[in-house]
Amino acid sequence: MEVVASSVVLAVLTLLLFLVWRKASYWSSRGVPNVPLYISLGYTLYGIFKKREQLWIMVDKSYQTYKDKGYYGLYGLDFKPSLMVRNPELVKRVMVQDFDYFHDRRIIDLTDKDIYFKEMLTMVSGNHWKGVRSVVTPTFTSGKMRKMFPLVLEKADAMMQHFRNIHHQKNVSVKMKFSFSRYVMDVIAACAFGIECNSIENEEEEFSKMAAEINKINARSVIRGMAVFFLPKFVRKVLDINLTTPAGLFFRDVVIQTMKLRQESGIKRGDFLDLMLEQRQEQLHQDDKTPKYPLKDDTIIAQSMLFLVAGFDTTANTLAFTAFHLAKHPHIQQRLREEVQNIVKEHGSLTYQAIMEAQYLDACISETLRLNPPAALTERQCTKDYCLPGTDVIISKGIMVTIPIWSLQNDPQYWTNPTEFNPDRFLPDNKPNLISGTYLPFGLGPRNCVGMRFALMESKLVLAKLVENFDLRPDPASPELQFSIVAMRPKEDINLILTPITTSV
Repeated sequence: MEVVASSVVLAVLTLLLFLVWRKASYWSSRGVPNVPLYISLGYTLYGIFKKREQLWIMVDKSYQTYKDKGYYGLYGLDFKPSLMVRNPELVKRVMVQDFDYFHDRRIIDLTDKDIYFKEMLTMVSGNHWKGVRSVVTPTFTSGKMRKMFPLVLEKADAMMQHFRNIHHQKNVSVKMKFSFSRYVMDVIAACAFGIECNSIENEEEEFSKMAAEINKINARSVIRGMAVFFLPKFVRKVLDINLTTPAGLFFRDVVIQTMKLRQESGIKRGDFLDLMLEQRQEQLHQDDKTPKYPLKDDTIIAQSMLFLVAGFDTTANTLAFTAFHLAKHPHIQQRLREEVQNIVKEHGSLTYQAIMEAQYLDACISETLRLNPPAALTERQCTKDYCLPGTDVIISKGIMVTIPIWSLQNDPQYWTNPTEFNPDRFLPDNKPNLISGTYLPFGLGPRNCVGMRFALMESKLVLAKLVENFDLRPDPASPELQFSIVAMRPKEDINLILTPITTSV
């Protein structure tokens, strides 16, 4: 009996070793240079949990190792092979020219408890994605942004008043990430949820506290996220692991209640929710220009929640990073201030058109997004077998292709003095010199960030107001900028000294 049991154990171990070996030889058997499986897994886990090394720095080490290659293979925490594409021309192939082969992101097998996550534009795939995208895209046109601009302007003015109040109360440095988080929260509440939460002045406001909770990154949230991404659906069901949290349910209920109120009262605010409801109303009287994809309640709720999940922390981080870079470079800050002052002199105020056309303002934010992109990586899933151009390498259906955004945007091969904050790179005269496929803060191609225009509007407006009203300087008592481990966000808050330079808003 013991002999039989030992034989069974040996057979199982042999099978497991064979399966691991087969996985580990996936790329080498195809002649593709690759990071071995044991290094991919071991180094990633060791780097995150032991060395406390940022994810994008670990990726960049392999990126530099294969700098003479256009691509290389590696393995994920789920043991599955993926292909890292580091050549800009191949990046454009995957994200733009041959998009038909790579139109999906990573497909996550979510449970029914995550119905609203399943309907988010970033989660849906195939024809479902095309349909949702077709009805969401029209809500972010220039005309629609103009309608929402007064709501954003109101919050930017409130932010400036808050900074003035802080200065008059006590001479202390300002926590920029914390402050910008409150501004972004009020903008999203007003523009996506139709709620006036006033979290700029009321730090204990429930809406803001729930937003912070849903975007919190700690050991528990990282483990939950890894489990949802990498554990089979059956195991997640047994362990009852999903993405939906009490904070997520809170925002779901807010959208449901607001939709009901709008439909019953006929009240319109010109916000994102109104635009989505108008889209659905237009579908009742379709013509050739009306998107044909049916806009259900679940879809509207999911996109409103996505506004928060995708746009809250990323925008607040970008604003804090930009303020930090401006504080560290007074001559750049003054040059931006002069541009803003000239806009006000010419137009009488900071109008939507003037803000969106301000060249140096755009360059400053673009350079921040180059140095500190919201996502260090992006992925596309191969949806049908694809032959890499100029090779006999076949990317099989289902293989993930990864694009190393941070590494491409900080590669000295494409950027002169890449660690230097130099907005001039993005001025109109210099933009033709930029290499396409090396600057991807909002992605590229048909599946780029649909809310890019809105994120830039709210960012540009409050930064223009900030340099118009205050001089920014680093806090001497604050340490140099440090980053979180798994996301491009400050490890600690960014503290700056704000000195009023005008009493006008």
